[in-house]
Amino acid sequence: MAERLHCSGILAAVAAGLTMGFVEGGGQALAITRIRRSTVWDVIQFAANGIIFVLLGEQLPMIISGASETVRQTGHHHPSWLITYVLAITIGLAALRFAWVWVSFHLTLFRQKERQSTPNWRIVGAMSFAGVRGAITLAGVLTLPLTMPDGAPFPARDLAIFLAMGVIITSLVAASIALPWLLSGLQMPAEPSHQAEEDTARIRAAQAAIAEIERVQHDLAEGRGDADLYVEVASKIMSSYRQRIENRQGNAEDNASGRRSERIERDMRLAALKAERAEVFNMVRSHMLGSELAKKMIRELDLLETRYAG
Repeated sequence: MAERLHCSGILAAVAAGLTMGFVEGGGQALAITRIRRSTVWDVIQFAANGIIFVLLGEQLPMIISGASETVRQTGHHHPSWLITYVLAITIGLAALRFAWVWVSFHLTLFRQKERQSTPNWRIVGAMSFAGVRGAITLAGVLTLPLTMPDGAPFPARDLAIFLAMGVIITSLVAASIALPWLLSGLQMPAEPSHQAEEDTARIRAAQAAIAEIERVQHDLAEGRGDADLYVEVASKIMSSYRQRIENRQGNAEDNASGRRSERIERDMRLAALKAERAEVFNMVRSHMLGSELAKKMIRELDLLETRYAG
């Protein structure tokens, strides 16, 4: 729709993403929808990135020929000037990225009133090189039209695509060489802890869960002869939430011990889940379990493992 209205398709995609994020905040989507949607988007992103570079590879011989011809028209008769252009743009972008990261660091420290701590130049350099991307640049440059409205070829289109490709490749190679050197023995500064914020959020979520369990328990058990069973089940569920609250409401030492206990429990649950999955596969291989039932059990175990591993 944006293209038909002669607007930016890229900005339309950004606006759609912001809108989806706003709608997602309402929490209306089902859990299984979020799981499947994440998988689908991963596949789409992987396929789209691959398609962009395949399209580039198919056009590469024609692009190089057209770019060389454009360079000759500027008075530089040797195609080696293309390499000079690529290196100049790459150096300029690297300097711009370094300056942007440096300014962003200082603005962040200024807001946090930590003016006495200046970021190490190696950290700034590592972040600058780590920000190298290629797919978005190619997607943007490949949207250049083949012809002008009057039918004439779009000027220097091949040169623009070649320069974008050359800058991407050069930046990736430079990052592959520079990052290991910059990160070797680098001491990262201490990051501000968000543990208190996380503890508060988990406590409030657990309190909301306990209140809802109590309400549902009363609604389901009302007028039933086995009301005690509902009380027992609700108490069992609420005990885990109360334990979560207790692990985060004490002093710092008790909270640290509680979180360590949760990590130990998580590691044990992950080990148990892997053992369960291995036994299910073993039963399938031994023809002791049908494939459909095995698929259901494996999916349940995978979801549980994803929850604990995440």
